[in-house]
Amino acid sequence: MEKLIVEKYHLAIKEINNNFNGSVNGNTEDDLVIDWNGEAEISTADIKTKISEMETAEANEAQAKADLKASAKAKLISGEALTEDEANTIVL
Repeated sequence: MEKLIVEKYHLAIKEINNNFNGSVNGNTEDDLVIDWNGEAEISTADIKTKISEMETAEANEAQAKADLKASAKAKLISGEALTEDEANTIVL
């Protein structure tokens, strides 16, 4: 599920500055209002870069998990032993 733009911005700001305790409000990128609550402001370009990095990391993680599941399935079908990580993908 796609995250809302305010959540993306908030998470990216927290990733850049873990001390951020302000707020991010708005429905679109053009409407966003960031209350820095006394923290140093971070440029929009830096926030967008961090969002992109985080989205890439999430996509890579999802692909790695899918690859691991596929490997586990192939090994189960062929009767090979699974690694612990592969087994963890199919344990309910």
